[in-house]
Amino acid sequence: MMENKKVAWIGTGVMGSQQAGHLAKNGYDVSAYTHKYEKLLELEKEFGIHPCHSTAEAVKDADYIFVMVGYPSDVEEVFCGEGGIFQSAKPGALAIDMTTSSPSLAQRLYEEGKAKGIRVMDAPVSGGDSGARNATLSIMVGGDERDFEEALLLFQCMGKNIILMGPAGSGQHTKAANQIAVAGATAAYTEALVYAKNAGLDPQKMLAAIGAGAAGSWQLQNMAPRALAGDFAPGFFVKHFIKDMKIVKEESQKAGVELEMLNTVLSLYEKMAEHGMENEGTQALIRYYREEEK
Repeated sequence: MMENKKVAWIGTGVMGSQQAGHLAKNGYDVSAYTHKYEKLLELEKEFGIHPCHSTAEAVKDADYIFVMVGYPSDVEEVFCGEGGIFQSAKPGALAIDMTTSSPSLAQRLYEEGKAKGIRVMDAPVSGGDSGARNATLSIMVGGDERDFEEALLLFQCMGKNIILMGPAGSGQHTKAANQIAVAGATAAYTEALVYAKNAGLDPQKMLAAIGAGAAGSWQLQNMAPRALAGDFAPGFFVKHFIKDMKIVKEESQKAGVELEMLNTVLSLYEKMAEHGMENEGTQALIRYYREEEK
């Protein structure tokens, strides 16, 4: 641990609360802000995190600032808005956005931060609620190598696979590639479960059989059993997955790349949202298939 270093955490949702908690458990002095103050009081009781009433209050003395919010617009507000990081953080602070956001926004925040004396990195994660809870997240980082090396001890409190992908925006581009693969894997295990049921197979046995072979994946091992059990609690919200896939679609269009599979999965999740499932976990895709069968 870096002695006497203060950490600010903005956004304590399903993932962020656990990540901030790991930093506190490792001895860092953590202050946090989120829109629901009651949530901060819970984190104060559980981890000793200092609750704050605003972003400005949380970041004013922080050496390291982590952001884990919902949408690119939220990221921009936290950094650039009234009382945000660029207005309130001290010169030389290192601000790390762990939200899955836009690569172009990450690049812009890096440049704006440099002009204001605030160092900025993008470091989105993969591994879901279980990865956040167990500190086994994969962390994909974009930014300067010296800043990455400085932040590595903090990242190691939250994750196991931590890689500097390149300059600003590279972490977000890597997360975009990750979400393309997740989209395919999620649709694949869902359709495998639907097929197994209609073919008269025991879905549990089917998962055991194919999970040890070439079809095996993190999604198949961790999320398919939840889907099968009807556990649709959000480790990762449908609405946030839609946001991620829209970012990927936008970036792919800029690059002149057509991603047919991603576009198909995105359309399925948009239909789920239209059916009121936007606040369920991504594994609820099977519920959509079941309702379509009726």
